[in-house]
Amino acid sequence: MRRAGWRYIGPGIVVAATGVGAGDLVATLVAGGKYGYTLLWAAVLGCLIKISLAEAAGRWHLATGRTLLDGWRSLGAWTTVYFAGYVGVWGFVYGAAAMSSTALPLAALFPGVMGLKWWAVLCGVGGLLFVWFNRYAVFEKVMTALVGVMFLVTVYLAVRVGPRLDDLVAGLVPALPDGSLLYTLGLVGGVGGTITLAAYGYWVNAKGWRDTGWMRVMRFDNRVAYLTTGVFVVAMLVVGAELLHSSGIAVAKGDRGLIDLGGVLAERYGTATAKLFLVGFFAASVTSLIGVWQGVSLLFADFVARVRGREGASAAPEAAQAPGGPAGAGAPVPAGEGAGAAGAAGADAVPVERSVPFRAYLLWLTFPPMSLLFLDQPFALVVVYGVIGAFFMPFLALTLLWLLNSSRTPRAWRNGWLANTMLGAAGVLFLVLCVEQVRDLPW
Repeated sequence: MRRAGWRYIGPGIVVAATGVGAGDLVATLVAGGKYGYTLLWAAVLGCLIKISLAEAAGRWHLATGRTLLDGWRSLGAWTTVYFAGYVGVWGFVYGAAAMSSTALPLAALFPGVMGLKWWAVLCGVGGLLFVWFNRYAVFEKVMTALVGVMFLVTVYLAVRVGPRLDDLVAGLVPALPDGSLLYTLGLVGGVGGTITLAAYGYWVNAKGWRDTGWMRVMRFDNRVAYLTTGVFVVAMLVVGAELLHSSGIAVAKGDRGLIDLGGVLAERYGTATAKLFLVGFFAASVTSLIGVWQGVSLLFADFVARVRGREGASAAPEAAQAPGGPAGAGAPVPAGEGAGAAGAAGADAVPVERSVPFRAYLLWLTFPPMSLLFLDQPFALVVVYGVIGAFFMPFLALTLLWLLNSSRTPRAWRNGWLANTMLGAAGVLFLVLCVEQVRDLPW
């Protein structure tokens, strides 16, 4: 088994950065503004749960040589029906939300240049072109650079507002202020929790990690990435606690809350700090956009291959990281062939990022959702999106629990008691959140 090292870090950074978007930062900011440091423990617990989920997805890919879509299909046709409905409706609505979120900081940084909707269109097309013309290696480098920007900006802001270390440490002790139960569950479940957790195994394969010899490397990569995410979360909670809670200032929920925070920062610390924050806001938003454009398109391409009765394929492995040397000139590797497939794939095979299903889903994420930028979201679509979306995280947690405790996984790599505890807790948590989210929909 290969020794873990910093030079291998990559897929974990990608999945963590994709999962932590502007909405997650706002949720943490508002938590700090409302409860101070009291719910810090919940944010940390959320990061631990995401580590467990991503590790389980990566372990499935490495231990079985099969993709997660392949595993889901082995559980029955119902998983195919659910996934088809999910990626169709979710992608349509999420595309508009991601474009709008990425456009907000640009509109604030360059006021008067163009309207918010046109900034959103530009962001969507820019994300499409970036993913369309680049392979995983470039994608990973860009994502890592953007994570660096997010890290520096959030840590700088936390230091600038002056955290109280004694209160920070006290916040690690679990406590539930009055009326905070569901809010706490949302904080635990929401930070970094999206469909892109399911894409982690595909990005692991894209890196060239395709057998159990990479298991230690994958686990190190995953833990480092979500510890980095933990720093983002703690930093934003510090900003909320010190800048909002202590002053009794409230910000809007949703992405616009970050624009409100920019105004508070400008008033307290000057325009330069506010603009720096908006740059970090843009980095958080654009990583979610291009991460979904790339990762969920990989899932969809594999899904189409399964429906057609073919062996699915994950993204082409990077030659520098593939076990035993170059990985067949970047050809996609059938999921069912395991570790040896990398060297055997034909040099002229079409990389999955160049496949018709991959690019078709890219187009679906980009152009149809633009209609929602100029029209109010149809009521029925909002309800369907909310219902389907609410069920995805419990679906992911519970199906991973099923797969990794069954004969589908080699005995040596099945769940132990800790993995079962974390995945079981995640499944229960997400089921509770699912019920609450469905109840809160505008029926």
